[in-house]
Amino acid sequence: MQLIPVTDKATAEEFLQVAVILHKKDPNWIRPLDKDINEVFDKEKNKAFRFGEVIRWILKDDTGKLIGRMAAFTNKKYKNKGDEVPVGGIGFFECINDQAAADLLLDNGKHWLVQHGMEAMDGPINFGERDRWWGLITEGYTPPLYCMNYNPPYYVTLFENYGFKLFYNQVCFALDAKKALAQKTMERHKLHEDNPDISFETMKRNNLAKYAVDFVEVYNKAWAGHGGLKQMNKEQVLLMFKKMKPVMDEDILYFAYHKGTAIAMFINLPDINQYFKHLNGKFGLLQKLEFVWRQKFRKSRKFVGMVFGVVPEWQGTGIDSYIIGECRKIVQKPNQLYLEYEMQWIGDFNPKMINVAESFGDTFRSRNLATYRYLFDRTKEFHRHPMVS
Repeated sequence: MQLIPVTDKATAEEFLQVAVILHKKDPNWIRPLDKDINEVFDKEKNKAFRFGEVIRWILKDDTGKLIGRMAAFTNKKYKNKGDEVPVGGIGFFECINDQAAADLLLDNGKHWLVQHGMEAMDGPINFGERDRWWGLITEGYTPPLYCMNYNPPYYVTLFENYGFKLFYNQVCFALDAKKALAQKTMERHKLHEDNPDISFETMKRNNLAKYAVDFVEVYNKAWAGHGGLKQMNKEQVLLMFKKMKPVMDEDILYFAYHKGTAIAMFINLPDINQYFKHLNGKFGLLQKLEFVWRQKFRKSRKFVGMVFGVVPEWQGTGIDSYIIGECRKIVQKPNQLYLEYEMQWIGDFNPKMINVAESFGDTFRSRNLATYRYLFDRTKEFHRHPMVS
């Protein structure tokens, strides 16, 4: 076997092709856009380069056939609650079902990270934000959401045989968007529906600055500090909204208010992987035209929960049921468009948000991803990610 660093356009293209070769016969795999992978490793596009370094390898067998790939990286901003040692990351792992091949990739990642002062590695994770390319699927091998990792089941064995241990689970929840909500959910919804101090709005594309302020109000109280998530400001959120604008659907973007102050939000987008699965990883002019055509005439029947948050003082009051109940009124209309719903992952170290997701009474666990950790000092006691309150 031959391990080759990615150093030019040719090896960067081979890095992309590894996944195509390994997964092209899997009906559940959706090829990511090449540009979305390439931008992770572009110093002009990825701000993580300000705080760290990255290296990539491709792996070939003795005949020159591509059989694996991986990236390793450091990031000074990557921290988890309770970390006692500097931790690097490995990601974008793809490999044939061969432990020796996997070990060669993982050993090289470990040795590179040791040389860069790390004492542990987490994986598979992203060189950047946690909402993309994070975790190994361990349950629910169904078509992935946009920028979500996908892997065959044997990857779990490759990681665990190497010595990785589960650091935390990443739980996804789903709903059948056609079904009526549970009676308990509707009863809790009605408690707030009749309260004149409680109001509900769908986000308007022509007033993104206003909703950026509302997003910050909820997010910084409900999410910041959990699992290493940082506080956000209006400018960051407004930029995020502007990037989302081409695929926004006002019917699935919601805020709840108490006397005009935002107390909960439910931010969703159409599952654009339902469009991208037809584009074979490319996004040139012709693919962009096809994307626009599909948006108009072959609309996605699935929507995806990006962020669900309730400020702490309103958690446990049923405001989650209120916002879901209002959502139902809009989504379950005549000629209903959306038939499926799935949330982005919630870390199992955050039991409050797991409880919120489960408290709808109508959700089911659709898939599980896992973030693994490997301590370089094999005598050191391993600890899972601590719970957050």
